[in-house]
Amino acid sequence: MFITDTAYLNAELMDVVRLFGAEDAGIVHTFRRDGENYINTVRSGEECRTYTDVWQAEGELALRRCAKRSAKLALYLFLSELTGKTFPWGALTGIRPTKMAYAELSEGRDFAPLFRKFCVSEENIAMIRRVLAAQGEIYRKNRGMGADLFVGLPFCPTKCEYCSFITAPMPAVQKYVGEYTDCVISELESLKGMDIKFNSVYIGGGTPFCLENEQLTRIYAAINALGTDGAEFTVEAGRPDTFTDEKLAACKEAGVTRICVNPQTFSDETLARIGRRHTAEQVIDAYHMAEKYGFDINIDLIAGLPGEDPGDFRNSLSIAVQLQPENITVHSLCLKSGSRLKERVSRIDGGEIDEMIAFSREMLTSAGYEPYYLYRQKYQAGANENTGWCRPGKACAYNIGTMEEICSNIAVGAGAISKRVFGGGSRIERLASPKDIPSYLAKCAAIIRERLKLFE
Repeated sequence: MFITDTAYLNAELMDVVRLFGAEDAGIVHTFRRDGENYINTVRSGEECRTYTDVWQAEGELALRRCAKRSAKLALYLFLSELTGKTFPWGALTGIRPTKMAYAELSEGRDFAPLFRKFCVSEENIAMIRRVLAAQGEIYRKNRGMGADLFVGLPFCPTKCEYCSFITAPMPAVQKYVGEYTDCVISELESLKGMDIKFNSVYIGGGTPFCLENEQLTRIYAAINALGTDGAEFTVEAGRPDTFTDEKLAACKEAGVTRICVNPQTFSDETLARIGRRHTAEQVIDAYHMAEKYGFDINIDLIAGLPGEDPGDFRNSLSIAVQLQPENITVHSLCLKSGSRLKERVSRIDGGEIDEMIAFSREMLTSAGYEPYYLYRQKYQAGANENTGWCRPGKACAYNIGTMEEICSNIAVGAGAISKRVFGGGSRIERLASPKDIPSYLAKCAAIIRERLKLFE
């Protein structure tokens, strides 16, 4: 049980409670403010402590932001003292630590003192500095300029154990694919009247290569009709059992510059365990197949997959590095509602995942990669993070734009969320499409009207 006397703090504080696994600790929190003094009292059983710190803020939004920060820090300190546990990101539970760093820099302050106040490790502070340095040119060029385009194709051969996305196994939704393709194209065609320069295009999934080549080619043509020449163009092709030379050749002809091959692991046993129907050898074959067309290639891996130990992850990462892709993304396993894994596992021990993440930083740095974007999720094992690594000059503009929210994002497809960004991120207005495919199909015309209104 957790109780706070300030309703708008509840969600933020629950993130800290879950971090320590203290849902049953009977924690009671109270908050009050006396001028610039923010006073939090935390109680659990006979233990009761009061924490006072100073925050300067003007305006209701800023006052609430400071209240959330002070309360999270107080609760983190209380539970850390009570349990003897610490975490590498300290009391920071938000998904974008880099945005917090940029906010401090925009005020003419180094971000490190604020991160230290939140008990963030020196290693992670250094990691943020590396990310900001790698983002530099793209961040400066695209901040407040143009837009990114996202096209969601939520279809997969099977649904993985850990997956909480809206994706559905192709056999269950095959009957919708033709109409879905038509709706996506209608959405894209509706954008023709907008005077927007696209910085990047990203076709994500699911596994976009689940679609037939003719369907993909029609989508590519609708994208290119928007005048996307010169924009970075990524297709998250996905699983190797959907790769064909025909689809890769169509990508090349359409101007695709970047392909994602997403094995998550190079262990055949783990692939079978998580519901994949391909082998590690097929991943390597798909990689070399894509390599022939000259694409920049990203490989996704997950630290902490069911049944894997640090040795298994070390082997997968070693194979990925040997392939020498332009990008390698390392995710920490996340227990999300809606995944089959969540139904049978309530909590993951983060110790081994900490070791995997530490090893990935060491190996990828030694191999010449730099971290260029970083974000965190709720329910992430060990309170770690997801990090995109790149070779010099090969950072993905779409990933930087969408994670840092520096420019507008026009998103089409089921579950897609369009964002209109004002003032380089000072204000954001959103428009979400239905996640359910039949609902999306029924509301496609209305979505088009609402988006045109948002961006008029």
